[in-house]
Amino acid sequence: MVEPIRATTREEREAALAAAGWNVFQLAARDVELDLLTDSGTGAMSQAQWAALMLGDESYAGSESFRRFRAAVEDVLGFPFVVPAHQGRGAEGVFFGAVIDEGEIVPSNAHFDTTRAHIEIRGGIALDFPVREALDPGVWAPFKGDMDVQRLEELLAGPDGERVSIVMLTITNNAGGGQPVSLANVRAVAEVARAHGKKLVLDIARFAENAWFVKQREEGYADTPLPEIARALVADADAVLMSAKKDAIANIGGFVAIRDDEEFFHRLQMRGILSEGFPTYGGLAGRDLDAIAAGLREVLDEEYLRHRTEQVAFLGEALVEAGAAVVQPVGGHAVYVDAGATLPHVPVEAFPAWALSCELYLAGGVRAAEIGSVMAGRDPETGANRHPPLELLRLAIPRRVYTSRQLEHAADAMREILRDREAVQGYELVAEAPVLRHFTARFAPLDARMAEPAGGGQARA
Repeated sequence: MVEPIRATTREEREAALAAAGWNVFQLAARDVELDLLTDSGTGAMSQAQWAALMLGDESYAGSESFRRFRAAVEDVLGFPFVVPAHQGRGAEGVFFGAVIDEGEIVPSNAHFDTTRAHIEIRGGIALDFPVREALDPGVWAPFKGDMDVQRLEELLAGPDGERVSIVMLTITNNAGGGQPVSLANVRAVAEVARAHGKKLVLDIARFAENAWFVKQREEGYADTPLPEIARALVADADAVLMSAKKDAIANIGGFVAIRDDEEFFHRLQMRGILSEGFPTYGGLAGRDLDAIAAGLREVLDEEYLRHRTEQVAFLGEALVEAGAAVVQPVGGHAVYVDAGATLPHVPVEAFPAWALSCELYLAGGVRAAEIGSVMAGRDPETGANRHPPLELLRLAIPRRVYTSRQLEHAADAMREILRDREAVQGYELVAEAPVLRHFTARFAPLDARMAEPAGGGQARA
């Protein structure tokens, strides 16, 4: 559907951001002109999905909607046992609550925020093993989302190997710049995990976009149908976690799916009942289960994925032309700006990617997400701020929502910022939650001139 976008002035945006504690997550949506905060649940559903909503069976137990949802998961992904959840982090809560004990280690190509939080809140240790190329934003490599298999082998073969509970891969690699994982890497990781008796678990929130990049970039798959590539990507996994708000193109929902361990599946069902609801609705209305089922099937359409990835690449090119340092190659769902290189004068202690997110909103009403030191949180043992290798600003594009001209507006705002980039100052963190602090933290600008926004008070209607 079409929805109106309210134009705002710089003065109104300064007042709104100050009232939000200089945190774009806390802004009212009506004060945002171009919302690139996330691609999670923000897409436009298709006519097939809207039609599917009308078939929703709202029976408490054993609904037809669940039967269609379960069939779609098995047909598309090949997993017969599925536990639905209200969204991806609900699925993570169900899953990690059953597998993580104090002191256990979970290696991955790169953990995203909620995954890391679910592991650490249970006393686990989340380790990132990205490949070397992933740490150089300017290097063009086809699969920068891959896991460093040698580091994984060294961990599993070493003294801490017994403490590893599971091995994880996120496809595509959201924390690592939205980069895809090669099919060869998935198989290599699975082989190492099996050799050491560990289960492989995949976060497949963006599995279709990853399959598209395999078809485009990995030798031998140019003529392979996308559904076959998608099944091959998950064929070696013992379990998958999915936020259906991404590549099922739904507004809500998620699930855990299990390959063949029926006893473990029933354990997950029990946990799901406590937090998500009865096993055949899992915190969702029947109509949402039907929308997910339809989305899982249509997301592997080649024309859709070509348009999707080309639109993201278009924004990446526009931002480069505006003078921003952009992670190359551009990923599948978002453009990642290297804020450390774009604002080299802002030290990591002053959160350069966070500063850039605020400036982008002030310049053009564009909302984007920091993937840097704020999101990384504090070290559970020392309490010190963690500083990841890259300070990134993610501009995530909702599926089937914006036009190319609207995306150009983000590049125009970036160009305006970079005309006088030295004027951009950092931020001081003044209030934070102990977990996932970026959603609710409050900041103070280090530039005293910005401490009191021009106009003050409420934004005008």
